[in-house]
Amino acid sequence: MSNEKSPFIVEGKLADNERLKRESNNLRGTIEADLKDDLTGGFTADNFQLIRFHGMYQQDDRDIRAERSKQKLEPLHNVMLRARLPGGIIQPSQWLAIDEFAEQHTLYGSIRLTTRQTFQFHGVLKPNIKMMHQTLNKVGIDSIATAGDVNRNVLCTSNPVESELHIEAYEWAKKISEHLLPKTRAYAEIWLDGEKVETTEKPVEPILGDNYLPRKFKTTVVIPPQNDVDVHANDLNFVAIAQDGKLVGFNVLVGGGLAMTHGDHSTYPRKASDFGFIPLKDTLAVAAAVVTTQRDWGNRVNRKNAKTKYTLERVGVDNFKAEVEKRAGVQFEESRPYEFTGRGDRFGWVEGVDGKYHLTVFIENGRILDYPGKTLKTGCAEIAKIHKGDFRLTANQNLIIAGVAEEEKAHIESLAREHGLIAPEVSNQRLDSMACVSLPTCPLAMAEAERYLPDAVTELEGLLVKHGLADDSIIFRVTGCPNGCGRAMLAEVGLVGKGPGKYNLHLGGDREGTRIPRMYRENISDQEIMRELDSLIGRWAKERNDKEAFGDFVIRKEIVAPVIDSARDFYD
Repeated sequence: MSNEKSPFIVEGKLADNERLKRESNNLRGTIEADLKDDLTGGFTADNFQLIRFHGMYQQDDRDIRAERSKQKLEPLHNVMLRARLPGGIIQPSQWLAIDEFAEQHTLYGSIRLTTRQTFQFHGVLKPNIKMMHQTLNKVGIDSIATAGDVNRNVLCTSNPVESELHIEAYEWAKKISEHLLPKTRAYAEIWLDGEKVETTEKPVEPILGDNYLPRKFKTTVVIPPQNDVDVHANDLNFVAIAQDGKLVGFNVLVGGGLAMTHGDHSTYPRKASDFGFIPLKDTLAVAAAVVTTQRDWGNRVNRKNAKTKYTLERVGVDNFKAEVEKRAGVQFEESRPYEFTGRGDRFGWVEGVDGKYHLTVFIENGRILDYPGKTLKTGCAEIAKIHKGDFRLTANQNLIIAGVAEEEKAHIESLAREHGLIAPEVSNQRLDSMACVSLPTCPLAMAEAERYLPDAVTELEGLLVKHGLADDSIIFRVTGCPNGCGRAMLAEVGLVGKGPGKYNLHLGGDREGTRIPRMYRENISDQEIMRELDSLIGRWAKERNDKEAFGDFVIRKEIVAPVIDSARDFYD
């Protein structure tokens, strides 16, 4: 951290995470010793936290936790790994490697596409962890800094190269990711048997600092009019601005975030603030300046208020912006005009500017696994064996088979249909619904999300049909806890887990992802939720304006008040 004492630094006893980062020897801890301890499948207290910086979370199967306890066994400890994949692009050869590892060395056999535009392995036991990292490394993938108090996987709009603009934007997503990565060699030393460099000099983290960031940090590059990365869920966002079809710079949005804590009104979701426009040449300097300002000014005393959004509220947007300008040596220009018109993925075939074709397929919940009559995992592998382009993972948990030559379209489509990757019966509502992983693996989960979503959507589809709205849809999202991974706080209808079978029901977001929904009912069952939605959808069908979206309707009819400034009115 900076030696200069700022009036914006929070004084007080530091959170214990600050101690463990400080004592971690630049994220090494005693992870290597833990790996050799075969008396337990888990990691010790500090390493439990430190492995997150290496892209992993320790979890266990909560469905069998009680039964194992009865048998005097510890929980079935395992890790979830999240890969670093800026912009979500992956080659077919890489896909085949992750497919094989998932099949042979995970408890569940699945590949999980996530809202962070990457993939996750779930259920990797301790003896297989090092092999997992080395398997990924051989095909050019790592999991450095995809979790923990660092800048995480950088998202980029999944435009399937319909314009040259996407190519440029994707390159900037990669550059930003590399620029903000930790410089410590801990990952290479521990997982890849990298040579330990003996030196008396303390390793330097020029951007992240000796104690890294106060809390997790998320960055995106977005290409209007698609807001498929949900900019208001992220700390730092670069909105691509084009002139004559060429990328000329970015509008910079800072301080978005969706996580909150039940019952703690000092926590809330927040939209990102618009700082203004910068030319391309200043992109990396501004990215570093935002991160270092949050590094130095963020709350290291109370982790619940440690994210960038709370720093902006505490110190003031103008003060934060001025500090970024000072550190970057730039002045923000007035924001250039842009508009978001949607954020869903475009399913089916799209032709790119290069004459290649791109097929977006729907993956419910992002879970790639073979199901009866729907062999998604086998299908993706079979396509990877013949595909000469690449795959693109979307921030909506779907998959794009990109760069297909016209003469190969029929073969790709045939395989996709054979394995259920193209299913004509998928409704608009199902395409517009999303959930986080939640139970049984997430330790924070309070209620079901991924396992609840398919049935919930079926009920919602029934309500739309009942009221004559079968072709309409509502942006519907479910998260198992208030941490926000399913981005329910940017949905028209958002469910936030409160307890087993109970959710808070939020209404009033918009289809573009620029409005936070307000809580409408607290701690109600799934049956109560559907009764409420039945009534509201009935009113929507009868009283809506022409093509009026559900979220806009409930605001106009004053069913809920719009959230204007969530730091002050979210709980009103």
